[in-house]
Amino acid sequence: MKIPNLFTYNLEEDLIMNMQMQQFKKMRTVELFAGVGGFRIGLQRARTTDTLYDIVWSNQWEPSTKVQHASDIYCARFGYENHSNEDITTVETEDIPNHDLLVGGFPCQDYSVASTLKNSHGIIGKKGVLWWEIYRILESKKENAPKYLMLENVDRLLKSPAKQRGRDFAIILSSLNSLGYAVEWRVINASEYGMPQRRKRIFITAYKKNTNLYNILQTNSSVDILTKVGLFAKAFSIQEIQSENIKSAKLSDDLVDITNNFNKETPKQNAFLDAGYMVNGNYYTSLCKADYEENFSVLGDFLQDEKEISKEFYISDDELEKWKYHKGSKSIERTHKVTGHKYLYTEGSMGFPDCVNKPSRTIITGEGGTSASRFKHVVYINGKYRRLTPLELERLNMFPDNHTAGVSDTKRAFLMGNALVVGVVEKLGKKLLEELA
Repeated sequence: MKIPNLFTYNLEEDLIMNMQMQQFKKMRTVELFAGVGGFRIGLQRARTTDTLYDIVWSNQWEPSTKVQHASDIYCARFGYENHSNEDITTVETEDIPNHDLLVGGFPCQDYSVASTLKNSHGIIGKKGVLWWEIYRILESKKENAPKYLMLENVDRLLKSPAKQRGRDFAIILSSLNSLGYAVEWRVINASEYGMPQRRKRIFITAYKKNTNLYNILQTNSSVDILTKVGLFAKAFSIQEIQSENIKSAKLSDDLVDITNNFNKETPKQNAFLDAGYMVNGNYYTSLCKADYEENFSVLGDFLQDEKEISKEFYISDDELEKWKYHKGSKSIERTHKVTGHKYLYTEGSMGFPDCVNKPSRTIITGEGGTSASRFKHVVYINGKYRRLTPLELERLNMFPDNHTAGVSDTKRAFLMGNALVVGVVEKLGKKLLEELA
């Protein structure tokens, strides 16, 4: 399928841009689980006066579909060179160029470890779990492994699995520690830092031993790291934290032991909180609140002119009652399919229509399509109810207008539901370059 390239190619402009790029220092970057390029866009916007991020290789593969929509769009926007549309589990490490920074929004899965490899330091994680592909690349690259990582995931990663909260994240931290990395993390709600969507995600950065950022985590107090000198503290400021509110513990270096025993004594208590870091196998974590007093964005700022809206996005009077039903509170008797037990399923009401004077709710993958839904956005403009357009969804994720054009509106909405808020990556990427200057 051919995706339209919305950026007009001009040879003279391209030659000028290449000459300008030669004047920059480059952070060689690999983008895994690339989607439609959210990390890439954020990092490209994060260039400083003398340094930029150079994407030397990228990978995007969707196993559950024949047509690779995300990869097609990625290539249409950024070109086919150095892009892999293959299952990452089949890609040999030597085919991935050496790089300084590895980025990606990896899937939230069960990261448990089945066993350690006999007579070696290797591990066997569950087949198909993509965290272990990141681990494989870092381990195989050895001294050529990237100095820095920047990763993104849903915030429930800190609490999974439900019966052993924090186990999966403990496995990630311990495995990175075994490879010589220190780690910082922060749960960031993009809207709390002036961005247009209430999208809460965990961002993880890691620094190889002997880098300046590693040394900062090794030599400063936990309060200072979390509130002043850490990368997240500088990029996304938070309110003061008291030392007595910081939890700390030592991680086991045996991943099988973590899989079987982590947080078994208090499985319902959270071992990891919204802000934290790990160095030399010790982790420190605390709750935190954003400290941001600049301009805030609202949904209404990102809507198209109503003259541009196609009629299929408007909700007819006949359909409106269905939408009100889905958005309203309800109590329904249901029967368990296995046990036959009857129970009462309840839902509270949702704001309807969505408030245009606040940041938008989180965009979900099911945002597209005309059918009434509890979770799709609906705005009320000039006396009419309507759904959000794909372009508006892109704006709420801070993508360029029509970045996903070329596939169906439903697929465009799905791709934005899977994407991230680009502005978070931009702020984090810019601060990383500043720290390395």
